[in-house]
Amino acid sequence: MPADDIADRERGPAAIRWGLAGLPAFGGATALRGRAPGAAVRRPPAARRGGRGARTPRPPRSARTRRFYERLRRAWDRPLTAYYVILGSGLLITVLGLVMVYSASMIYALQNSLPATYFFRKQFLAVILGAGLLYAAARMPVKLHRALSYPMLVTTVFLMALVQVPGIGRSVNGNQNWIYFGGPFQLQPSEFAKLALVLWGADLLARKNDKRLLTQWKHLLVPLVPGGFLLLGLIMLGGDMGTAIILTAILFGLLWLAGAPTRLFAGVLGVAGLIGFMLIQTSQNRLDRFGCIAAKDLGPEGECWQAVHGIYALASGGWFGSGLGASVEKWGQLPEPHTDFIFAITGEELGLAGTLSVLALFAALGYAGIRVAGRTEDPFVRYAAGGVTTWITVQAVINIGAVLGLLPIAGVPLPLFSYGGSALLPAMFAVGLLIAFAREDPAAKAALAVRQPVLGRKRPGVSWKTMRRRVKKRPSGER
Repeated sequence: MPADDIADRERGPAAIRWGLAGLPAFGGATALRGRAPGAAVRRPPAARRGGRGARTPRPPRSARTRRFYERLRRAWDRPLTAYYVILGSGLLITVLGLVMVYSASMIYALQNSLPATYFFRKQFLAVILGAGLLYAAARMPVKLHRALSYPMLVTTVFLMALVQVPGIGRSVNGNQNWIYFGGPFQLQPSEFAKLALVLWGADLLARKNDKRLLTQWKHLLVPLVPGGFLLLGLIMLGGDMGTAIILTAILFGLLWLAGAPTRLFAGVLGVAGLIGFMLIQTSQNRLDRFGCIAAKDLGPEGECWQAVHGIYALASGGWFGSGLGASVEKWGQLPEPHTDFIFAITGEELGLAGTLSVLALFAALGYAGIRVAGRTEDPFVRYAAGGVTTWITVQAVINIGAVLGLLPIAGVPLPLFSYGGSALLPAMFAVGLLIAFAREDPAAKAALAVRQPVLGRKRPGVSWKTMRRRVKKRPSGER
């Protein structure tokens, strides 16, 4: 008997079945007849057979990454991307802030013998009013925004002067920067000073840019810097250092966008830094706030209580938080849980995922604002969009940096997020400004004209009488 048959008989039927299963589908056992003993069976590749096992070779990882990047870039370069990003991120920040204000203020309201929804109802009313301002600002033409700049500046200066009048101005937490109207209604004019400086400074620089005067440093600084210092002086009379820092950042942002030379920019920055250093040295409260940066203990007299308990709130949140409404620090341990330190309560209840979501929304809003300022040909739109973006991003960085222990506590709210109608109303109007500027782009105008039908008319060949996907009407003779 041949040696191959003896070997097959010794291996048994299972081995024979395994060998037949590995043969080609079109050959089967017949393929054994025409091959020499011991010769290997040659299987054609799956792609050549065309069977079910055929697989298209996957592109390399670098090619897939490049393709994804190209898709993302093309999506970002669409005309309406900045419009939708500003609108979506601004509304999401406001709505999430409204939820967190309700969660963070319940215990504080009950401790002060108020209804649990007291601060939520006031914030909700402010959101409704702010939504109206946002819509109005988004629909206003650019010329009307420029026309409002000087009246807004004069009105803001007048209200900030009224703050210092006894009987009208009111002090809150040591800062004389509120006007009391009776009942629960009060106003902080310094919050509207940010918006007034943005509009007035942008209009002033745009007029000088049209006359080609910005190449002279005198026209670049005057009257922008004296007007900014007037607002800063009125704010510092009330002792509000945090708002003064944001107003200074807006002023520097406008100078930077106007093309101020480095030496001039450095000189103004040096003077402002010297003034700020002197103001800090003359106040023990401000010195204590700088001493609480990255603090790990409460201090000998508890001066770092707020900073340390803010870190406690963030640390106890973990990845996904303790749950909405389940914060422990808001039960009297953390001061100002619904205003300046609402980000700490967000981290405790929503965890790292919630805080990163808030940071991503602010980053998207800031980047979209930079895109609007960088792509426009209108000088006023460029300066105003850059000023608004500087205002919102710098204020968010100062607030979040203080909660994280990286910056001194400046007492500024998180824009669009913290409790406070005086801060929310001008911020929502500023978001409406960015939306209006995004709509002014010629490509965005054309895209919106295509997507929005003219009132009272129908697009030719399109059916609007159904909630289903719109399809073109076929001619009567077509099947």
